Amino acid sequence: MSNPNSESHQRHGLAALTLGAIGVVYGDIGTSPLYTVIEVFQPATGIALDARNVTGAISTILWALMLVVTLKYIVLILRADNRGEGGGLALTALATKAVDAERPQLRRWLLLMGVFGATLFYGDSVITPAISVMGAVEGLEVVAPHLDAYVLPISLAVLLGLFLIQRFGTATVGKVFGPVIAFWFLVLAVSGVHQIVQQPAILAALNPLHAWEFLTERGWKLFAALGAIVLALTGAEALYADMGHFGRRPIRLAWGLLVFPALALNYMGQGALLMRDPSAIQNPFFRLFPEPLLLPAIVLAALAAVIASQAVISGAFSMTKQAIQLGFLPRMTVRYTSAREAGQIYMPAVNWTLLAGVVAAVLLFKKSSALAGAYGIAVTLTMMITTLLTWFVIRDGWRLPRRIAVPATIVFLALDALLVAGCAIKFLDGGWFPLAVGLALFALMSTWARGRELLFDSIQRDGLELEPFIESLALGGAHRASRTAVYAVASFETVPQAMLHNLKHNQVLHESNVIMSVRFEDRPFVPDAERIALTALAPGFWRVAVHYGFMDQPDVPRALALCEAKGLRIPVFETSYFLSRETVVPTPGAGMANWRERLFAAMSRNAGGVAEFFRLPDNAVVELGTRVQI
Repeated sequence: MSNPNSESHQRHGLAALTLGAIGVVYGDIGTSPLYTVIEVFQPATGIALDARNVTGAISTILWALMLVVTLKYIVLILRADNRGEGGGLALTALATKAVDAERPQLRRWLLLMGVFGATLFYGDSVITPAISVMGAVEGLEVVAPHLDAYVLPISLAVLLGLFLIQRFGTATVGKVFGPVIAFWFLVLAVSGVHQIVQQPAILAALNPLHAWEFLTERGWKLFAALGAIVLALTGAEALYADMGHFGRRPIRLAWGLLVFPALALNYMGQGALLMRDPSAIQNPFFRLFPEPLLLPAIVLAALAAVIASQAVISGAFSMTKQAIQLGFLPRMTVRYTSAREAGQIYMPAVNWTLLAGVVAAVLLFKKSSALAGAYGIAVTLTMMITTLLTWFVIRDGWRLPRRIAVPATIVFLALDALLVAGCAIKFLDGGWFPLAVGLALFALMSTWARGRELLFDSIQRDGLELEPFIESLALGGAHRASRTAVYAVASFETVPQAMLHNLKHNQVLHESNVIMSVRFEDRPFVPDAERIALTALAPGFWRVAVHYGFMDQPDVPRALALCEAKGLRIPVFETSYFLSRETVVPTPGAGMANWRERLFAAMSRNAGGVAEFFRLPDNAVVELGTRVQI
């Protein structure tokens, strides 16, 4: 017989995860009703505000949610988990692993494509907080039009407060995210039903033929309409990116049981209102509420917008940490804000850079409607990249037959292409902004990755071969200190620069010498049983490879403690860590363009410390510098 207490515990755990998914995963898409419908009927789209177009536009929004979110992400993409983890970089790792080793050039292109998709996420991370918070605060104009002048400063104050509290972490605040957003979705549903009851003709929007007619009647203006409708899909990528935090089932349950029904009812409610009262187009979302409930609705919307923004900011922290561990960004300070939840981190450099970008976006565009022009290109390009990478996963990884894989990929790729084209026409209206952010970050990340390759090549080319050098030292001659020395290296092939400096300047060698290299793999986590690979080189010399996944939290002293089970004891209080800090010297040559070499040198100088990143004890670290030409 099954244990009823165990079943009850499992149900409680599933309910808690589902509630958490509602708060974190769906906060972004949950605030899209604030600004989507009003943008569809802006003069720039050329769509007349009449009952036929309202029905068609709402039908298009509903079926876009059904096709893109439900079928593509909920049904298909969520199956592509990398050992439980999701997101652009996890999908890239799956795609490159699925491709045959005989096609290294294809693997490289897939890797670059995935990294580019990840950089576009940062463009979204800048636009989403700005448009969500401004869209909520603009509700004040419905209460009192003369408050228009206060929207900008209030939005900036809310955003500043949001970024200031990041250093405290989301451990406490996160507990209220789920209930608040769940209540928000209930309000969306109830306010929508209230209007549908008064104008039930809007239920015709459930018929996909109305969406088809609406789109086919637009002609070339189809793309302008799609550029506005794509706003309803904000946050779709979060479904996959946050899979590792909540799991596939809670995300699917949250979407099917609450999020999608609430969104559908609210969009139809806004459509019903516009059919009865076209003047409500000034702000169809807040006009859903009777005057006594308007101010509470604005407060709730602002809170929902802050939560939606929090989810994107936390995602930016996680994405940056993954990029660092995969070798695409220099080390940065990572602070862990929860003793129990390893995924809750705070990165000061990312936080303040994002704040600067968000403030710049608010001051540059000044209105949520202007920000809507900036939104879309980055997100839709990311969606297209996701579809392309998924093809290699389902075809080369899952080995699905072509009769299934080809039609599914073509359908979703066609949808993505239409959405990209719809957003591309907004390029001059602001679409350039997130694209510029993504391209700038791609230049930084590709420069860092290529620069590290050149740096390692230079060190290996000019260095001494490790094993013959150690064999000569093992014969004696150097004074031995009765401690353990750990030398961190990128490659086991050459002698650590720090060891050479130690011998040259201090004329000393330690009793136990550990040559250690940290390797980040293209899987999310590495179990402790596979963490350490230990090899004895000579008396008093060992080689240790420490393996981490790109979602693991590096802790080198803890990892080295695992060596004791394999015959090597590394005492915590009798160990010194010797690190080499390379000063990069750009030189003319075939490596990279001069400006990229200078950029890499600047990034290298400002990279965070190895000691903090790998959690080495400050009082046991000796750092020695060396100049390296690339």
